[in-house]
Amino acid sequence: MAEIVNLRRARKQHQRAASEKQAAENRVRFGTTKQEKTLESARRARTERRLDEHRRENGGDAD
Repeated sequence: MAEIVNLRRARKQHQRAASEKQAAENRVRFGTTKQEKTLESARRARTERRLDEHRRENGGDAD
Protein backbone atom coordinates (compact mmCIF):
# COMPACT_ATOMS: atom_id res chain seq x y z
CA MET A 1 0.00 0.00 0.00
CA ALA A 2 1.08 3.55 -0.62
CA GLU A 3 1.94 5.88 2.21
CA ILE A 4 -0.69 8.48 2.98
CA VAL A 5 0.66 12.01 2.57
CA ASN A 6 -0.92 15.08 4.07
CA LEU A 7 -0.73 17.55 1.18
CA ARG A 8 -0.90 20.60 3.44
CA ARG A 9 2.05 19.35 5.50
CA ALA A 10 4.02 18.44 2.36
CA ARG A 11 3.39 21.89 0.88
CA LYS A 12 4.58 23.59 4.06
CA GLN A 13 7.73 21.45 4.16
CA HIS A 14 8.47 22.39 0.57
CA GLN A 15 7.98 26.10 1.33
CA ARG A 16 10.24 25.89 4.40
CA ALA A 17 12.96 24.18 2.39
CA ALA A 18 12.73 26.83 -0.33
CA SER A 19 12.90 29.69 2.17
CA GLU A 20 15.86 28.10 3.97
CA LYS A 21 17.66 27.78 0.64
CA GLN A 22 16.95 31.45 -0.15
CA ALA A 23 18.15 32.49 3.32
CA ALA A 24 21.40 30.57 2.86
CA GLU A 25 21.99 32.27 -0.49
CA ASN A 26 21.30 35.69 1.05
CA ARG A 27 23.72 35.00 3.91
CA VAL A 28 26.45 34.23 1.40
CA ARG A 29 25.62 37.19 -0.82
CA PHE A 30 24.90 39.94 1.73
CA GLY A 31 26.28 38.72 5.04
CA THR A 32 29.43 39.78 6.76
CA THR A 33 31.76 37.42 8.54
CA LYS A 34 32.29 37.52 12.28
CA GLN A 35 35.82 38.79 11.71
CA GLU A 36 34.53 41.72 9.62
CA LYS A 37 31.94 42.59 12.27
CA THR A 38 34.58 42.51 15.03
CA LEU A 39 36.94 44.67 13.00
CA GLU A 40 34.22 47.22 12.26
CA SER A 41 33.21 47.33 15.92
CA ALA A 42 36.82 47.96 16.97
CA ARG A 43 37.19 50.74 14.40
CA ARG A 44 33.97 52.37 15.58
CA ALA A 45 35.07 52.19 19.24
CA ARG A 46 38.51 53.64 18.41
CA THR A 47 36.96 56.53 16.46
CA GLU A 48 34.49 57.28 19.24
CA ARG A 49 37.27 57.20 21.85
CA ARG A 50 39.39 59.63 19.81
CA LEU A 51 36.48 62.04 19.48
CA ASP A 52 35.81 61.89 23.21
CA GLU A 53 39.49 62.50 24.03
CA HIS A 54 39.56 65.66 21.90
CA ARG A 55 36.38 67.08 23.37
CA ARG A 56 36.65 70.28 25.36
CA GLU A 57 35.83 70.11 29.04
CA ASN A 58 33.50 73.13 29.11
CA GLY A 59 31.72 72.13 25.93
CA GLY A 60 32.91 75.21 24.04
CA ASP A 61 30.95 77.73 26.15
CA ALA A 62 32.63 81.10 26.64
CA ASP A 63 32.24 82.35 30.20
